[in-house]
Amino acid sequence: MKKLALTIGLFFFSIVFAFADTVTINHFVVKENPSAQNEIIIVATDTANQVLESVKGHFAFTVNGFEDNLKFKKGMAFYRHKLDKSTFLYVKHENENGTHAILYYVYKSSDKLIPIHISWLVLLIIPITLIVLGYLFKKFIIIAVIIFALFIFFNYHNNLGMGTFFESIIDGMKSLFNKV
Repeated sequence: MKKLALTIGLFFFSIVFAFADTVTINHFVVKENPSAQNEIIIVATDTANQVLESVKGHFAFTVNGFEDNLKFKKGMAFYRHKLDKSTFLYVKHENENGTHAILYYVYKSSDKLIPIHISWLVLLIIPITLIVLGYLFKKFIIIAVIIFALFIFFNYHNNLGMGTFFESIIDGMKSLFNKV
């Protein structure tokens, strides 16, 4: 009788774990790591940018094209790669709900890192504005070409290649159409 009660108890206990809610990361932000210099952390958040402390475990992220398995604890994961200069970081996470990607420009001052979220709209609006202004004002076309060349050089020099540039815009457009 005791074996039967133990078996039934274990059965119901295993059912509880079988239907447990799985933790997924749908939103995240990049912040400076307060405990290490020149490193960042990735923080799992909800839609209101509140930290999801229930997120723990290993999650696959791609940072600038390199896949990394990050260990989350209390909603935060340490990205253990030092940033020696200001750079663009394209952070992407893929789960069963889709692909979630964010482009950041991490500005490095003398003693701290300042992550700045770059919207895909900004990446799209700057070249389009330069093209339109060059088309409207023929005298401005040389200046527009020079500004566009500086824009491309700045992006490339700070690790934002053309592939990542277009991937960021396409992922932004996909997320726009997924919300509708």
